Amino acid sequence: MPVPSGTGGATLTGTAPASLSKRLFPSQKTACPAMTISLLERDFPNDHLPLLRWLIFTGVSAFGFALAWHYGLFHLMLASDKTYISAIIGVLYIATTAHCFVRTAVISRETDSAQRVFALVSRGAPDLRVVGDNVITADGTRLPAGQVTGHIRNLILKAGLQGKQRLDQTLLLRGLADALRGPNQLGTFASDALLKLGLLGTIVGFILMLAPIAGLDAADRASVKSSMGLMSDGMAVAMYTTLSGLIGSILLQTQYYMLDGATARLFALATDLTEVFVVSVLEREQDG
Repeated sequence: MPVPSGTGGATLTGTAPASLSKRLFPSQKTACPAMTISLLERDFPNDHLPLLRWLIFTGVSAFGFALAWHYGLFHLMLASDKTYISAIIGVLYIATTAHCFVRTAVISRETDSAQRVFALVSRGAPDLRVVGDNVITADGTRLPAGQVTGHIRNLILKAGLQGKQRLDQTLLLRGLADALRGPNQLGTFASDALLKLGLLGTIVGFILMLAPIAGLDAADRASVKSSMGLMSDGMAVAMYTTLSGLIGSILLQTQYYMLDGATARLFALATDLTEVFVVSVLEREQDG
């Protein structure tokens, strides 16, 4: 078969050399991965907005804490609080913030995976099938791993096992909701615990403040001076623990509020995807 040489209409006859053939017709093994990566990058953009929002909020909070540290407010609080309740509140806040970061990263990754699954499944009515732990479309594309893909896998298996019956995913959706929202409940407990620790510090501070009054001798100026110092220490404990508890509780509630919103959006996406593009297809295949 003649192969055009591209110059003056001359042709090359016979079998083309192997090197020339590789240059003119690159192998599929080299081209396919590049095309697949390009397709994924174009059609499936990453969605890490929950993590970005958390980083912005935490960055602003860290800037405020840095200012407080620079002006010696933390040192003053720790030196004035003899009960160390404020320090305990600070440690619990840091630990819970780390937990919120981990959960936000997980939800961001699951949202990214769900967006990719939605883009693959919503292109038509694909013939989804389960191969091991994976869900494969009709063209051989494997759905990205994640909670949503696991939910779709359970729906396919349930539809195949129950036969020609209406596919009800209520219980499976409840399980998915528990898996997504369950670990977030630590935020509610932690913010409430910080607030109650602050109130506990208030009560302890008032006890320390009122304790010297019982032995106060108004005629003894040294006793009055000592009692006033003890009352001042008790008031400092009450105020600093209340302030640290309130600030820590508000900041944690804000973080977990953003996390719960991202989780709710992910669950809504999973519900829409499965109800419209998965359950309807599986029920139609059963009727057919």
